[in-house]
Amino acid sequence: MIRLTLNGQPTELDVAADTPLLWAIRETAGLTGTKFGCGMALCGACTVHLDGQAVRSCVTPVSSVEGKSVTTIEGLGTPAQPHPCQRAWVELNVPQCGYCQSGQLMSASALLATNAQPTDDDITSAMSGNLCRCGTYPRIRAAIHRAAELKKVTP
Repeated sequence: MIRLTLNGQPTELDVAADTPLLWAIRETAGLTGTKFGCGMALCGACTVHLDGQAVRSCVTPVSSVEGKSVTTIEGLGTPAQPHPCQRAWVELNVPQCGYCQSGQLMSASALLATNAQPTDDDITSAMSGNLCRCGTYPRIRAAIHRAAELKKVTP
């Protein structure tokens, strides 16, 4: 039994210790917003926050999150109070197919948690592990800048 805080809630997951966090989240906890992309931490579709840091859940053994806090896309914001990144993504119509976008949002929100006013170079560096087959990179960059603006005015 793995005990952790998942999206702010104490959670117990009955899975083998070497189960990738991605599958524990999707199959055991039933939270399917985190996507499987490559299984090798190369594409970023499976990005979640582990104690506030962006990590690739496809290569993170669930045993390594014992006692820690994991946030998935489902825990980033709410429909009533979306995260500034979620607001900016909608405002700027970022997704095309949308498959990679939960990972993009999780990486972007982790960036803004540590850097309130990222430069283009900061964004490129922070987002370099997230791939988008549709090529929405210019809209992603614009949305991160917009989310930074929104964070300034959001308490």
